[in-house]
Formats: sequence, C-alpha cells, structure tokens
Amino acid sequence: MSGALLEVENLAKYYEVKRGLLFGRHVGSVRAVDGVSFSLGRGETLALVGESGCGKSTTARLVLRLIEPTAGTVRFEGTDITQMRGEPLRKLRRRMQIVFQDPFASLNPRMTVGDILEEPLLVHGIGDKASRRARVNQLLGLVGLASYHVQRYPHEFSGGQRQRIGIARALAVEPALVVCDEPVSALDVSIQAQVVNLLKDLQARLGLSYLFIAHDLAVVKHMADRVAVMYLGRIVELAAKDALFANPRHPYTRTLLAAIPRPDPHRDTARQIPGGDVPSPMNPPPGCHFHTRCPFADERCRVEVPALRVLEGGHQAACHHAEKLPAAPAAEGAAAMSPVAARRLELYAARRGRAAAEAG
Repeated sequence: MSGALLEVENLAKYYEVKRGLLFGRHVGSVRAVDGVSFSLGRGETLALVGESGCGKSTTARLVLRLIEPTAGTVRFEGTDITQMRGEPLRKLRRRMQIVFQDPFASLNPRMTVGDILEEPLLVHGIGDKASRRARVNQLLGLVGLASYHVQRYPHEFSGGQRQRIGIARALAVEPALVVCDEPVSALDVSIQAQVVNLLKDLQARLGLSYLFIAHDLAVVKHMADRVAVMYLGRIVELAAKDALFANPRHPYTRTLLAAIPRPDPHRDTARQIPGGDVPSPMNPPPGCHFHTRCPFADERCRVEVPALRVLEGGHQAACHHAEKLPAAPAAEGAAAMSPVAARRLELYAARRGRAAAEAG
C-alpha cells in the first residue's frame, strides 16, 4: 500500500525447543509466525482473526518490538524498526501503543488511575506536573470517565471501566498506531458494544490506525476495514471486510464463519466444521497446512505450499483452488451476539449516519 503507516514483510518468529536439563539438544522449532506480510494505512483498521494459537498476538507483539523477530521487516512510517535499539526505539514507543486483552492484569493494582495515566508522560518527559495532570483529566473525559476517578485504584472499577482506562493510557502519548489485542473478549457482551463504539469514535476523532486482534467475528465485522485470516502462523486470506464476509475464498475462512452459533432454533443446524485437530506448529503438515482438515484438498495441496496471491478485486487467498470453490453460503449475522449488544451497534451506526448526513 503506497504511503502506508505500517508495512510488514515476511515476518517470522520461531521458538527453539530443546530437551535435556543441562545441555539440552535442539529438537525442533515452534513456528509461531511464519512469513507474514501485510500493510496498514493511516486511519484504517486491519483485523487479524483465527483460532487460538494461530499467531495473532505474537504478530502484534512483533510489530511493536515487544518481542524480537526471527526474520522479516517491519517498517513504520517508512522506517525499518526491526534493528532499532536504545533511544530511537524509546522515541518510537510514543507512536505505537497497545491495549491489552485483560483490563485488570494490565493495570498496576498499587497505582491510582491518575498515576497510571501519568506514567507514560513521565517516561517520555512530556510536560510539567500541572500539564500532565491536565492531560490525565482530558484522557479520562475522552474515554467517558470523570476527573474524580484519578484517586481510585483499578479494583474499584468494573471490567468495562478498566478497559477504558487501558485505552486512555494507550492514547496518553498521542500514538498513530494502536494495537488492540482482543480488547473486548474479557468483557460482558453488553459492555463489548460500548467499548467497540468508543474505539470507533476515538478513531474518527483522532485519526488512529488500529491493528485489531479478535476472534469474535461480530466485532470484526463492525470494526474492521480489512480482515486478515491466520492459520498456523500464516495469513491464508486477506480482503476487504465486506468481500470476505460475502464470499470467503479460503476453506478455513469458511469454516470460521460456518462455526458461528446461530441464535435461531428454526435454522438448519448443519455446519461445515472441519474434522480433526489443529496440527502442531512444531511439526506442521507439508504443503498447505490446512489440507489435513480441508474438504477440498487434493494431492497438490499435500505437497505444494500455496502462495498468498491476488484474486479478482484485490482479494488475496493462499489456496490452490480459490477460484474453483463453490459459492459460499451467506454469512448473515456474522456472529452470535447478544440482542442488547447488537442493538447498541445498530443504534450507534444509525447515530453516525445521521451525524454524517447533517455534516454533509
């Protein structure tokens, strides 16, 4: 993508496996991330989805340099950051922040909310004491909390409020990129819509780019502009959100959509659930990693690794038979979401539509 904020090329992370207490011998490698490439534009949301253990969160941490890559390149605002060290890397932290999955574990229980939000400003030497306190109050208002919350501790808040504090902390140093690592999965479904709507509003107001890690496809459908589907450390499909939900071109994506429970007792309950277990990332099958569970696999799939290639309309899929797959059934509903949360999303979309019409 020309002028992209973030560009990732052939990113990989392998963990060595050794046996023996003292002089352990190398017996293999876990390929947590295996040759991932994508780009993220300014003001865009790219969602990474897939089963647990597919490498989504590891990819996010590699992008932020929270862990070191085995191979590959990460370019942020045109600069290769994979070899950065020391002060240049510390300055880069201001431009790239993360919202963690667990809003309680990610907050220091011994610090007040005011201290938690002020800490990033202190680390980066931003402002004096008065200006930092003013910034803390501004951040609390930005995420829908009150200024008197500064003296409270994390345990005094609900899960949704704690996640708002985590979001405020990520925004404290005015980043351009925010990695959202399953930011609503630990929340009640009735609260999820509130946090999702908050993230959308902040993106529109501040021009943020999101790398959004999720497994809830209802949230992905509401949040994302593009979706990348991962399986065993690789991206197997990448497309615009509407195109991917309307016509997935990889069998694994189809199984993810088909596996969504439907809250309708009158629907046909037959679903295309893949057989078998997810193969070990230490010893993945040859050829296409998904061929052991794929209903369309043939001999070519068992021996030849499919490249992630561009199909009609810019849709990308790593499948030898992407153009020949039968039409996918409609993925209406996109996910099992509570009626309360679904209604909140509907009201939010309607409100944004009216605001856009009035602005126009």
